[in-house]
Amino acid sequence: MGEKSTPLLAVLQLLKKYNLKGTEEILRKEANLGDTEFQNLDLPEVEIANILSVHHTESDPFTYEHAYDCLKKFIENSLDICKYELSTLLYPVFVHMYLSLILYDHNEHAAKFLERFGQEQEDYYQDDLQQLSIVKAKEQIKGNELAEIYSTNKFDVQLSRDASSQLKRFLHEQKSSPVIINIINNHILIDIHDGPGRTQAQVKATAGGILGEASRNENRAKVYYGLLKEPYIEVLATPPEDEEEVEETPDKPKKKKAKKDNVFMKKPKVDPNAPPTDRIPLPELKETDKIEKGKALREASKRVQLGPETLPSICFYTLLNSGHTALCADICDDSSLLAVGFNTSTIKVWTLTSVRLRGMKSVDKLQDIDKEAGDVLVRMMEEKDRDTCRTLFGHSGPVYKVAFDPFKTLLLSCSEDSTIRLWSLQCWTCVVVYRGHVWPVWDVRWSPHGHYFASASHDRTARLWATDHHQPLRFFSGHLSDVDCVQFHPNSNYVATGSSDRTVRLWDCLTGTQLRLMTGHKRPILTLSFSVCGRWLASGGGGGEVVIWDLSSGAPAAHLPLHHTAPVTALAFSRDGALLASGSLDCTIKLWDFALITDESANDENIASSSPAKEEKILLRSFATKNSPLKNLHFTRRNLLLAVGSYEGSS
Repeated sequence: MGEKSTPLLAVLQLLKKYNLKGTEEILRKEANLGDTEFQNLDLPEVEIANILSVHHTESDPFTYEHAYDCLKKFIENSLDICKYELSTLLYPVFVHMYLSLILYDHNEHAAKFLERFGQEQEDYYQDDLQQLSIVKAKEQIKGNELAEIYSTNKFDVQLSRDASSQLKRFLHEQKSSPVIINIINNHILIDIHDGPGRTQAQVKATAGGILGEASRNENRAKVYYGLLKEPYIEVLATPPEDEEEVEETPDKPKKKKAKKDNVFMKKPKVDPNAPPTDRIPLPELKETDKIEKGKALREASKRVQLGPETLPSICFYTLLNSGHTALCADICDDSSLLAVGFNTSTIKVWTLTSVRLRGMKSVDKLQDIDKEAGDVLVRMMEEKDRDTCRTLFGHSGPVYKVAFDPFKTLLLSCSEDSTIRLWSLQCWTCVVVYRGHVWPVWDVRWSPHGHYFASASHDRTARLWATDHHQPLRFFSGHLSDVDCVQFHPNSNYVATGSSDRTVRLWDCLTGTQLRLMTGHKRPILTLSFSVCGRWLASGGGGGEVVIWDLSSGAPAAHLPLHHTAPVTALAFSRDGALLASGSLDCTIKLWDFALITDESANDENIASSSPAKEEKILLRSFATKNSPLKNLHFTRRNLLLAVGSYEGSS
């Protein structure tokens, strides 16, 4: 029997020895032990004494400080090739020693232990320790989020074979003080990998998660990160705009048409890493959607190719007199509409072009319209009712995120009131209220193909929805804290989430399972953005860090130089994928050479440890606003960068 050496069986055998049948019966019932298991109890006297003495040792408060000191000295004196990996054991051992002291009612010793060794832990764990220090008695463990996480989950530590054998040798020498052995057996999962021990930079690149690093088995599943084959749209054959340009400038259109043809030639190519087209059901394009797609491709033919020598122009939309009331912003795909969510539970939608926002005609007038007419959608709109701004009312709490659908007909919003609302941009009213989350919803995002959307909430889950279903289609459960941001993969088959547990996860929309667990952030993750090709994922954190992840392996491809001094709240890739723009609460926008970053990672060179000269090459330019923290970044179809911020007055 595998559990023969547990304290429970040792106590049972002791009760049997002294013929204490009443107590023995009660314990057997509570432990759910059958007669056969009970009759097979034959632990030697020495082992029973050893098990019970271990419990006596664990209840002695002075052994903890001594044991932790020994572990620390052993790691400090280890070889450099093992030292940095072994040092990742210090934090989980420290936490469980503190919780054990609390459990054994040694509260004063626990406070001294925390005071003595707490400051030695890594900077990124200090906030967690602050939260744990609130636990002063064993009754408080149950109500403390972090204490519950550590009590019910194992902390993952990755060690090389050399480091593992050194640790075993040390633990064998510490048999007289089994505190550390018990903590490692019960609360730490040691994942042994082949090859040499990792360097300090390599260990630091993946450290920081609440429960340590991702185990090697977490990221083995195949991810189809390629793009789906775009449907052929016949409307593009003779675009009227290009014909008009022929009359004005007879020489230039030839070049433009050639460029346009190149864009179309790229479309039919099948990506070897793309998922099967029928893997998940995607909505068929309506006629109006095809027209919108046609416009998008015509715009793409006039796109400016960006690079280190050709940086984009930036158009910054400043929200005045909004103070701290404006919480979020979004710009639609064709860059004609801007939506802003406020803490007053309202949403405002502005037009960014000369075309005014029109309302729909009344029911009586709609009955007179010829439904078969080609321009029926235009005829439905009221001629006189034209505004530059519309206000949407419906939420009963602050609006944390707004999102336009790919075809500019619908708008999603999520709020503290735990609901997601779908708004029609033709009627300017709420069409559906999606109820499922029971806590505030922090983020909501559309699938690039429309129809599906994903939400992220304080209830530690992300959910996949479809516009025609009131209930979610999939639950993505696994994060240990708030899911702060969510983003759809360009092929609509996957959803990425970022959380306050400092992990980024990738989920399969088909099965609802977790395919990637990515650790390396040291602060909560606030924003995510997929590269145009679908292979890379950029994430922005609360400490100003930006990390690039390779979805093929789940490993961090690059940690960008820490130039932001406040949380990164917005990330956007240029339409050609050459540049990455990041926006922060430090009131700056930074442009990064993404082509160079991915080249570096392909050569297995670590950006984090690169020279200052290389760091300067990666960061192309930094733009400062007067005093407007960034709310949103958006590249237009022609690669002009649009940004939105709320002016907070002169500092």
